[in-house]
Amino acid sequence: MEMNQYLSMFIDESRDHLQAMNEHLLSLESSPEDITIVQNIFRSAHTLKGMSATMGFEDLASLTHEMENVLDLVRNHKLKMDSFIFDCLFKSLDSLESMVEDIIQGGTGQADVTEIVAALKSIVSGDYAKGGAAGGTTVKAAQTTSAGGELDEFQYSILQQSIEAGIPVLRLEVTVRQDCVLKAARAYMVFNVLEQNGEVVKSNPSVEDIEQERFEQSFVVYYISQIDSEELHKQVASVSEIDKVDVIVLDQAKLTELMSPPSGSNAEAAQAQAQAETAAASTQAAPKQEAKKAPAPAAGGAPVGGRTIRVDIERLDTLMNLFSELLIDRVRLEQLASEIRRSELTETVEHMSRVSSDLQNIVLKLRMVPIDTVFNRFPRMIRDVAKTLDKKVDLIITGADTELDRTVIDEIGDPLVHLLRNAVDHGVEPAAERVALGKPETGTIHLRAYHSGNHVFIEIEEDGRGINRDKVLKKALENNVLTKEQAERITDDEVNQLIFASGFSTADKISDISGRGVGLDVVKTKIQSLGGQVQVDSVWGKGSKFSVQLPLTLSIISAMLIRLNNEKYAIPLSSIVETMAVRQEQIRSVHGNRMVEYRTGVIPLVSLADLFDVPGGTNISGNETQVVIIRKGDKMAALVVDEFIGQQEIVLKTLGKYLTKLFAISGATILGDGQVALIIDTNALIK
Repeated sequence: MEMNQYLSMFIDESRDHLQAMNEHLLSLESSPEDITIVQNIFRSAHTLKGMSATMGFEDLASLTHEMENVLDLVRNHKLKMDSFIFDCLFKSLDSLESMVEDIIQGGTGQADVTEIVAALKSIVSGDYAKGGAAGGTTVKAAQTTSAGGELDEFQYSILQQSIEAGIPVLRLEVTVRQDCVLKAARAYMVFNVLEQNGEVVKSNPSVEDIEQERFEQSFVVYYISQIDSEELHKQVASVSEIDKVDVIVLDQAKLTELMSPPSGSNAEAAQAQAQAETAAASTQAAPKQEAKKAPAPAAGGAPVGGRTIRVDIERLDTLMNLFSELLIDRVRLEQLASEIRRSELTETVEHMSRVSSDLQNIVLKLRMVPIDTVFNRFPRMIRDVAKTLDKKVDLIITGADTELDRTVIDEIGDPLVHLLRNAVDHGVEPAAERVALGKPETGTIHLRAYHSGNHVFIEIEEDGRGINRDKVLKKALENNVLTKEQAERITDDEVNQLIFASGFSTADKISDISGRGVGLDVVKTKIQSLGGQVQVDSVWGKGSKFSVQLPLTLSIISAMLIRLNNEKYAIPLSSIVETMAVRQEQIRSVHGNRMVEYRTGVIPLVSLADLFDVPGGTNISGNETQVVIIRKGDKMAALVVDEFIGQQEIVLKTLGKYLTKLFAISGATILGDGQVALIIDTNALIK
């Protein structure tokens, strides 16, 4: 495997471990006594340290090692978590993320982490606490001293019990070749073999030293396994660049030579056994985690099948582009088959259509990503923003498993960040103010995602102040967004929409959170560029809810093809309510605008041919006029067309860099007969 492939693997797994540590640390902040959570954070930190050391990113490895020292004391009940320790660990994670990001951008991953390392060391020494001497004593008592020899009393206890139970105990001394370049990587490959067949109890040098290649040419492993010693020798020796493997089966006498049995009461022995099992479990987990990222041994050992694989994003994009071409050809073949009318051809094309439809579903599902990949960074962000503003906020996430197309996922993160920060800053009140209003001192923000039809809805709702109508109108008048006459007639919904005006901000002072003049107009513009829309509902004093509507995919959509004179257009089915023919007597004129009766009211009648300046126009003075009823939120309109061609799945193509800012056109598609049909952006037709 080439080094850049190792690097790609390192980056992917580093991101996973950093996200896991962030999530677990947030959980630990809510349940600081839960040692299980600490164990999870420790394992992720330990794995990340080993990966970083193997790849040569020493600053990453060094900082993670210091975090590991703190976590080790906590998980062994020798140190209690407090706000200082939490802040230090969160700052450490921020530094690690910055270093990984630097590596992604082609850097070396080096950073000045002396300040945070010093803080972590002060926690381990106890100097950070007030009355540091007492704290230091507590911490020093936590350090486990070796009992001499190669094994401590805990490891000895495990090995002794295994021998008594008839389970073989082995001592392996593995020597790598003098010219070996990546000694740590070869060591992990050895651990990979061992973990497939048994349990590692002790390594000498320690796992930490092996990770950082702090060993000469050999290392020793104490191992419990039912595998035959000769077979084990064969499997370990088959690892590339391993020079020699010495395997010794230990009995009680040989074990005693390595270390004298521990003495003490039965209670002490039981305690030693329990601590030994914990130590063994963590030692076992560490090599096992590292082994996952190392390549499989050259020979020997059963292959480990994976349920998932990582696929490069560009390959998925290429697959989608190829399928898009196939879809265009499929439509063309269907047209040809209907013209030629040969049964053999028709049957073959029908079968091809069914297969390509199944293939289309699979290709689309491959591109679907759980929105959790965006949501998972928000709890940490909300914690930090709330702490900066001295507010108390709970973030409740539902529907994180809702799936969206990867192209949408990539773009939606920043708008959601802005909306959430806005909810904490402008929405949720400070704790004292909330208590005075009779509200719980902790504000609640709900982040929801769910499917509805061909769309995904994301809602951000908080129980804060809500939108102040008078304040918004005053600002709008100051900025000349409204006239005084318009302000007197404006509805609450229209006031809420004003906050999306360019440069509009009601912040009393500029802060790092919001109020920089880069307001919610950026959010609205980005969401509309994705084919979506954003709405806001608010009750003053009760809170606000922002609803973002997004298309499931931006690549292939179902559309209604229509004809305007000699030109063909496509209207996305997701925005169509129905198609119908209207009689001349149903058409009215209201204030010079044509309207049509629809159900219990009237809706605007829009001539697409006139709108797009199609030669010949559209005659709507005949007996019947064909219309398409479209919807945007709770507003509707009737689009006049010449003919309905039919429903089709179309591939969206952009119009390129030269054709920009076209009114009511979102792209184009290539039809089966080779013609190009423009795709109508119905959202632009309804104000």
